[in-house]
Order: sequence, then C-alpha cells, then structure tokens
Amino acid sequence: MELAANAGLYVHVPFCRHKCPYCSFYSFPPQPGEITLFIAATQAQMRSTAILPEVRALTFGSVFFGGGTPSLLPVSVLSDLLTEARGLFTFTAEEPEITVEINPGTVEAMDLAQLRRAGFNRLSIGVQSFDDVQLRLLGRIHSGAEARAIITAARRAGFDNLSFDLMYGLPGQTVDSWQATLDQAMALAPVHLAMYELTIEEGTPFAQAAKRGDWRLPAEDEILGMMAAIDSATMGSDLARYEISNYGARGRQCRHNLNYWHNGFYLGLGPGAVSCLGGERRFAAADLSTFCHRVAAGLPGWSEIERLDHEAACRETVVMGLRMTAGIELAGIKQRFGIDLSEYYGATLARLLTQQLLAQQNGRLFLTAKGLPLANYVMAELV
Repeated sequence: MELAANAGLYVHVPFCRHKCPYCSFYSFPPQPGEITLFIAATQAQMRSTAILPEVRALTFGSVFFGGGTPSLLPVSVLSDLLTEARGLFTFTAEEPEITVEINPGTVEAMDLAQLRRAGFNRLSIGVQSFDDVQLRLLGRIHSGAEARAIITAARRAGFDNLSFDLMYGLPGQTVDSWQATLDQAMALAPVHLAMYELTIEEGTPFAQAAKRGDWRLPAEDEILGMMAAIDSATMGSDLARYEISNYGARGRQCRHNLNYWHNGFYLGLGPGAVSCLGGERRFAAADLSTFCHRVAAGLPGWSEIERLDHEAACRETVVMGLRMTAGIELAGIKQRFGIDLSEYYGATLARLLTQQLLAQQNGRLFLTAKGLPLANYVMAELV
C-alpha cells in the first residue's frame, strides 16, 4: 500500500446535542458563538496546513467528518468545509470516499439530500441499538423507530453506502435482546456494520456508575454468546468480517479506517484531532478555546508532537494491522521497516502460533478464529 498516495483527511467536529455517559471523546454541547469560532479556526487551520511540504506530498483517498455529532452543523457549513478541502488538497483520480457521521434525531430527510448533493457519498449512522430502553440508558436522543426511518430516508436521498454503528455488552443486555437488535439491523440489508463491545472509559458517568454498582455488565459467557450471535446473523449475508469489529459487503469496507489500520498517513483538522505525518503523531489541543487561539496566532493547530522510534513504529503497525482479518503482509513489514518479525518477536510469536491464536499462511500473519475474541491479549504480547 502506497501510504502517501492513499492518505486520509479527518475533520473533528466536537459538538453534540447531549454528551453520552459512556463517551470519552472530546465533545460537548455548544454554547452560543462556539460553532462560529470552530468554523473559522478550522478553515484557517486547513489553509495553513495545506501549504506544508509534508501535506503537499500527500494524495488523499478519503475524507471523514467525525465527532461529536457533525450533523449538528448546518449542511451549508459541512458543504463549505468539504468544498474548501477539495480545493486545497490533492485527491485521488478515483472518487474519494467522503464520510460524515450522523445521529438519528439530528438530521431531516431534506438535510440528507443536501449532503449527498454536496459530495458526501458515505454515511456512518450512530444507531447503537434498536431497543428504546437501551437507547435511553446510553443517553441517546433517538428511538429505534427514528433510526430505522433515517436509514430509509438516507437511501431515498441517494446514499447507497451506509454504515450502522451498534453496541453490545451493555448494562442489563442479554443475548436475546442483542439478537433482536441484530435481527432488525439485518432486516435493513446493511452494506456495512460496525459492532463494538462497550468499553467503560475512566472519567465518564458510566465509569462512576460501574464503581457504585448501579448496574451489572454482561458476564464473559454472555459476551461470547453475543459475539456468536454476530457470526450467525452475518453468515450467508453479503457482509464479511474484515476487521475485529467491522463487517462490510464487497467494495464497502471503510477505506478511511483501512488507512488507519495500515498505519498510513492522515491529516486531522479541528480541536482534539490527531495527524500522522512524516513519522510524527501530531495532536491538536482538545480544547476549543486553546485551539482557536493557537490558530488565530498563526501557530500550528497541534500543540504536541510525538515521534515513535523505528522499532516502536513497527510494533504499532503490526498491532494495528492484526486488527484486520487479512492480517499483515510479512514481506511488506520487512520492506517498510527492515525487520523480520519471526526474528524480532522470536519465542513470543512462536508461542502465539503454537497456541493457535495467530496463524501464518501465504506470507501473511493473522488472528485465527480462536484468536479474534482474545485479540487484546495477543496485541498486548506484541506491542
């Protein structure tokens, strides 16, 4: 994979109507005037980074507006930001994948049609569940019926590349209730599903509730049952698992995320966004006021830079690449880093192969069916 020729552009929109109690991302309900400040600062950051040599060397194959809830911004603003980006940066000759995250309850059918006309060609829809009780627990502002309606409206607006986000392992959730959500999702003939096990993040209201013992998370055997339900639901469908948590029909895998998992180059715009450029990880301030002041002063949007040493970058590429079911190409790793993984990991890799958590075939190293549910353990051994 030619990294500089398949870069990703990410725009972080930090606003949400209501902060979900499980969310640890930089996001918050906007106060008066903050959206205007964000737009001006992000446009200024876009213009200043577009002239950097390390950015001019990139050709972008994808754009992703994430958050937060990008669909809280007026469609005209999203359209203007996309138009400016397409004028400032170099894009592939093939039509780039241009995604915007939307949440049911924040968009109307008219908005979706305008987004499609503006050039967005992929939607990532934050469904999470079709169960209204679970949605209320998660702090979501929509109902299951509203989620189904927005999916229908998106297709009518001309979006044929839709991804639904779903969550399992929720407090009080059972295998049967998760199966009901899966059944409803599959009935909508999805071309892409992102299905994540709930992670309790420190500092969130969910973490505080867990410490108080306010509710019970599903036991390990229940989680395994939910994972098995995913396998059963997707078997025989157009969806194929291509990453630990992601399933896509042929040609509908998320190109933007694939670039992340290949540890490719990407430029992040907006407060809290991260860039990976020229071997450096650059972090923008996760504070709107600080971000705006830095950009207004002519300073780079990022306030922290991290450079991984050669071996650390290799290990990171291995761990991220193993998230994909296709795994990593051993010759590609050696060409990119000059490291033979069999020699580098030695007994550790041999043990994981003997335990049948990893397999090596046709020059690739990948997680086995046994290893996929234990991916975190395997990654910790290789990091």
